[in-house]
Amino acid sequence: MTNFTLTQPRYPGSVIPIFQVDAFTSRPFHGNPAAICPLESWLPDATMQAIAAENNLAETAFFVPQDGEFHIRWFTPEVEVDLCGHATLAAAYVIMNRLAANIGSVRFNSKSGPLTVTRQDDLYALDFPSRPPAPVEPHPALCQALGGAPRETLAARDYLVVYGAAEEVRALRPDMRLLKTVDRFAVIVTAPGGPGSGIDFVSRFFAPSKGIDEDPVTGSAHCTLIPYWSSRLGKTTLRALQVSPRGGELWVEHRGDRVTIAGHAVLFLEGHIHLP
Repeated sequence: MTNFTLTQPRYPGSVIPIFQVDAFTSRPFHGNPAAICPLESWLPDATMQAIAAENNLAETAFFVPQDGEFHIRWFTPEVEVDLCGHATLAAAYVIMNRLAANIGSVRFNSKSGPLTVTRQDDLYALDFPSRPPAPVEPHPALCQALGGAPRETLAARDYLVVYGAAEEVRALRPDMRLLKTVDRFAVIVTAPGGPGSGIDFVSRFFAPSKGIDEDPVTGSAHCTLIPYWSSRLGKTTLRALQVSPRGGELWVEHRGDRVTIAGHAVLFLEGHIHLP
């Protein structure tokens, strides 16, 4: 267990710190923005959900110290979720760069079990569970809502819809109203990166029923993407690109029942929330 001391100032109960970090990018205004709120103890669930709705980002993460580690929870503007990659990376960035000194890894306890983030030079590597997909019969509205000509449909927590080329994934303009009716948490679309691109696979992620039409860069989706593409391409170390309008780069590895998801992060803002 790593011993360290948080250096954040103590705030009155009605004021909590907030950071916004762009994850899976080294440049502001790219990657996936996450709001991070360090807490000394948990706020009521309704208050955390209201803060997430006020932030109106794909995810707001809250964490509290716990026996030398941290317990973390994630909220979209509408619901609490069981796993979020970019906000976990962002939370580790805040701890390593703003709240604690001289640590190279952070361990979080979560609804999805223990999650470790390790600093590797200028990358932050997430140790996450693998969620391999299996073939399924798609919801009747799925292909109509997405458009294009998918080659196969699989699922784990989310649908995984596979297309033939990266250009097809980039060109999709889903019907979000119709996509809200499908019977999974979210929809991942993916395709090979293309010869000469240096990218093994591309993806996009849609969760309109959870308040996120398109997520810019989705760590949790790669829990399913990595085992799929590792098996299909016959390699364990891959480079991924999420081709949302903001875009994001990921360096990933398949390790049996675990995956590594690594990326950069950059601080965008820090301040305070004043609660009533």
